Amino acid sequence: MINFIVWLLFGALVGWLASMVMRTDAQQGALLNIIVGIVGAFVGGFLFNLFGIGGSNINNSDFSLGALIVSFIGAVVLLGIINLVRRGSVR
Repeated sequence: MINFIVWLLFGALVGWLASMVMRTDAQQGALLNIIVGIVGAFVGGFLFNLFGIGGSNINNSDFSLGALIVSFIGAVVLLGIINLVRRGSVR
């Protein structure tokens, strides 16, 4: 149960930081930040494994600095894709 709560908190942190970087924070609430952080962690883990870099993410119950960076990069990529689809530009 504690891992689930920590996972949600780190997901919210990663989603919030990514939304600040991509300037979508005003459009997102806390729940959407959590979703962006968690889905972004999947995207980051997939991309890092696809390019052979490896690296863990917060979805693997690894709450290290490297896992947060992988998750953050994935969340930024996710928000960039969403902005591209919605507006036609990444910003």
